[in-house]
Amino acid sequence: MSQRSSSPRSPVTEPAARATNLTKVYGTGQTRVTALDEVSVEFARSRFTAVMGPSGSGKSTLMHCLAGLDGVTSGSARIGDTELAQLTDRQLTALRREKVGFVFQGFNLLPTLTALENITLPLRIGGRRPDAGWLDTVVGTVGLADRLDHRPAELSGGQQQRVAVARALASRPDIVFADEPTGNLDSRSGAEVLGFLRDSVRELGQTVVMVTHDPVAAAHADRVVFLADGRVVDELHEPTSGAVLDRMLQFEAQAPARRH
Repeated sequence: MSQRSSSPRSPVTEPAARATNLTKVYGTGQTRVTALDEVSVEFARSRFTAVMGPSGSGKSTLMHCLAGLDGVTSGSARIGDTELAQLTDRQLTALRREKVGFVFQGFNLLPTLTALENITLPLRIGGRRPDAGWLDTVVGTVGLADRLDHRPAELSGGQQQRVAVARALASRPDIVFADEPTGNLDSRSGAEVLGFLRDSVRELGQTVVMVTHDPVAAAHADRVVFLADGRVVDELHEPTSGAVLDRMLQFEAQAPARRH
């Protein structure tokens, strides 16, 4: 893909998001579950990070806490230099709208709106006008220029998820959180969406944190963080799908030992 006209943001040393000794507990007494156990991890700006782990490892909980979708029991969750626990509900809503983008497994598009209207909906809800130049760059990056007047029912699954990706990027957020973004797609469409997320990092300077169980999806990232039993247990840089799969198999083999 050719380089777009909009240049990436200037480098900032502060992480886009970080957790410090972050603990999340659900329930009490016999129903108490520690989903995250003093997790400390940073997510650098303009990088694509995948978060992986077995079912119940805490990977989705970590994303929800860092995105301000769920509160923490103890420790710290920050977007940039903002401590999320110190925000009121109204401030937290504003932060998610202005600084955070979301891409979920379900496309979450409004069926009565066109692709363009779905992309710009969060901006309109927030009373903001889209930056025309940036919007053109985003639409070009995800390859939707000829589909903007189509409604979701007129688009393939891959195209609908590309609309969701463009919607997440349209406000030029500090960070995009993607939760199993290819879970409802076939392999070809999934590869396209992952390519667009990667291009948004390399060409637009975006920061992406993706939760996934798929080694092939994780191989599109610059770095993979592995969780097990609510803790960060390893990380891998410049991953390949084979290396990620090998690491996951090692964790599964070690699971009984960790629990005793």
